[in-house]
Amino acid sequence: MLRLSRMTDYAVVVLVRMARGGPVVMTAPGLAAATNLPEPSVGKILKQLAQARLVSAHRGAAGGYVLARPAGDIRVSEVVAALEGEVALTACVDGAEGGCRVEATCPVRGRWDPVNRAVRAALEEVSLADMAGMAAMPVSAATAGPIMREWSNADRGA
Repeated sequence: MLRLSRMTDYAVVVLVRMARGGPVVMTAPGLAAATNLPEPSVGKILKQLAQARLVSAHRGAAGGYVLARPAGDIRVSEVVAALEGEVALTACVDGAEGGCRVEATCPVRGRWDPVNRAVRAALEEVSLADMAGMAAMPVSAATAGPIMREWSNADRGA
């Protein structure tokens, strides 16, 4: 099954909470309480997001974290990359680390690349603002499948 990690899911939840809160400095304990997520996990996630420059850390008594850019400019693909690395569905696709022991004789070598690019493109199309319900979901010809239409209709109350 193709599934994002729990930490990546938590990262999106934390970022959505930050996006909905506006440009206010938020602490890891405050975000953990607001999202019902474990505080150690939220702290770890925020450090990874800061390293990826998706959030900015502010030190001191009034310190905490804020989004580094507007929510509409942060792509879900960036969050996935910050927590899990670049999307690579198999060991032999563009951007995958390491190799495959049957790579030289594999009958589907290179055939996963278009699928991998499509998954990346879908993740790049969705912003944090979209996830927060702050903007209409983009539905393009490239990603307009049953799932995207269902999500778009749900946002409109259809």
